[in-house]
Amino acid sequence: MGILDAVTWTFSPQLFNLFGKEVRWYGLLFALGFYFGLLITTKMFKSEKVPDKWVDKLFIYIIVAAALGARLGHVFFYAWDYYSQHPWEIIKIWEGGLASHGGAIGIILAVWLYSKRVTKRSLNWTFDRIVISVALAGMLIRLGNLANHEIYGHPTDLPWGFRFITNWYQVRHGADPIFSAPSHPTQIYEALCYLLSFVVLYTIYWKTKLKHREGFLFGVFLIGIFLSRFLIEFVKENQEAFEEGMLLNMGQLLSIPFVLAGFLLIIRAFRREPVYYDTDEKPKKVKTETLLGNVKSTSVK
Repeated sequence: MGILDAVTWTFSPQLFNLFGKEVRWYGLLFALGFYFGLLITTKMFKSEKVPDKWVDKLFIYIIVAAALGARLGHVFFYAWDYYSQHPWEIIKIWEGGLASHGGAIGIILAVWLYSKRVTKRSLNWTFDRIVISVALAGMLIRLGNLANHEIYGHPTDLPWGFRFITNWYQVRHGADPIFSAPSHPTQIYEALCYLLSFVVLYTIYWKTKLKHREGFLFGVFLIGIFLSRFLIEFVKENQEAFEEGMLLNMGQLLSIPFVLAGFLLIIRAFRREPVYYDTDEKPKKVKTETLLGNVKSTSVK
């Protein structure tokens, strides 16, 4: 394959310098994920006439849990050998090192606490609403990885292969760039899958009554995000040396429980009656004859 058959990716990860500190596109895209999530969740909560303070508290819980969980996920799942010897570096989150599975676990714990302390509603009610925003944020984070020239795939002879800069830190100080072989742009693959998941979830929420099947949207999210992650890992470079020789890498092993949980949540959602909430916060279960049409029966206390 000739060199012109690949995309030579020279995009700079650096957005600008602020008081001598590098601000990256990754950080901006990460922040935008939370910002758009706030807008989307606010719109949903207003449509359901829940207290305004619920949104503010939810995002405090999630921002802290996502950042902390993603960092600790990287530390314990991927680099414990290093950080066990350099524990003081765990707090250096600005130097990179976040794991999406750790972030997911952190968010799950945060939502459990949030549901007990704030909404008094089921865990699945909250999850069904926040996963729409999380899918969009996941897309933006993967675009941040693309900007960082990181987490890409195996070499490929496909015409959309990317040549990434492998020595960006040296390039910043005047060195000539060293490019990878044309490789799968797995950041784009994942970003597209997450965008599709967002569109599907957003449409289901606003255009159908399936959001009243508690856990259904959460289940669709888990399958859409983690099944795509599992499959894309087959063409992605391993992130750590210990993954070499493994039949399934760490990202795939961590994805399997989430995918299985997604199927279980969908099955459970259809085995239980839809749940509607009155303005007095008490759930009201309703038997329906159709999922997509109007409710056609009386409530069950």
